[in-house]
Amino acid sequence: MEARPGLVVAVGMVGMNAAMYGFTVVANRRLVPADFGAVTALLGVLLIGTVVALAVQAVTARRLAVAAPEDLPQVTAQTLRVAAWMSAGVGVVVALSTVVLTPALRLSSPMLVVLAGATLVPLTLMGAQGGIAQGQRRWDLLMAIYLSSGVGRLIAGGVALVISPTPTAGMIGVAIGGWAPVVVGISALRAGRPTPEPLRPLVKEIALSSHVLLAYFVLSNLDALVARNVLGAHDSGLYASGLILAKAALFLPQFVSVVVFGKLAQGTTTGARLRAAAMVAGLGGVAVVATAVLPRVALILVGGSRYEEIADRLWLFALAGSLLALVHLLVFDALARHAHGVTPLLWGAVVAVIAVAYGLDVHIAGLVLTVAGVAATLAAVLLTLPNGARKTQ
Repeated sequence: MEARPGLVVAVGMVGMNAAMYGFTVVANRRLVPADFGAVTALLGVLLIGTVVALAVQAVTARRLAVAAPEDLPQVTAQTLRVAAWMSAGVGVVVALSTVVLTPALRLSSPMLVVLAGATLVPLTLMGAQGGIAQGQRRWDLLMAIYLSSGVGRLIAGGVALVISPTPTAGMIGVAIGGWAPVVVGISALRAGRPTPEPLRPLVKEIALSSHVLLAYFVLSNLDALVARNVLGAHDSGLYASGLILAKAALFLPQFVSVVVFGKLAQGTTTGARLRAAAMVAGLGGVAVVATAVLPRVALILVGGSRYEEIADRLWLFALAGSLLALVHLLVFDALARHAHGVTPLLWGAVVAVIAVAYGLDVHIAGLVLTVAGVAATLAAVLLTLPNGARKTQ
């Protein structure tokens, strides 16, 4: 992996995730555990909702990486046209899902889900901008887009929670902050005139990639929703606190897949997949050992002494997050090669988590161990598939 691009993207992604973590910490400190559990569940909905944005970014980056120089303006123009429609569609669909999600997540107001839908409009547009920057290897622009996304959420969401420590205020701030990366990435919106070529192949590829990412994000965020549903309000809040550490371990190594994505798509580097997997696994191992050795330091990061009950189990959350990070890399490896056959494996893992969580009536440790075990098994299976899965044309 090239040093400078890796460093630039790492700064952007780590900065973005650190700022988003900062917002979670602010929410953790400003809200009572029951309300914090509600916000955590809504952030899980946002993460699942961003599958379209991530699919747009991945497909755009892949197409630009393999396109001839003279085709770049056309690919960019097509992406922006499709992303504009998809951003509106995703926002409306999630907003309308409030009739289902409000009672399912035991939320105090249907407006919370509507606000989540509103947030996904700029986040989907950000996906198009990020894909253009990534595919054209404009690493500085990509770093700025990532940083502004995290900082926008931290500042707008944090200020809103300071003004009014309620889930509604927090989600209003998150929705406002979602437009920061769109403003920063405005230069990526400059493209040539789209030629009258059919958009169906692009839409189909985004749909297939969205399905893969939907399965992955359901898997990686399912436990937050399950905890909200099967655990009591107090234990759900404790679990949500542990998830802060899990998400940190999950997000930390994701810069690796961004930088190697183009090479994986071009198929020019034979050992890129294994080297990237080793790097992600190494970073995860450091996170797990550090948490196990310094649980009190980790406790400070996830909310402080009022979450003392979960201190000795925090390393389990770091383990689960690290294993999900490895699965994340292998999923994007499949997307880089246009191999969408991993989808059944991901959905199978989702079913396994649900079956164990509800069938065995697990509690906090049991739920996080279930996620870790399923993720480890899935990663092992994906690593044993030489081509990731069947290639979809």
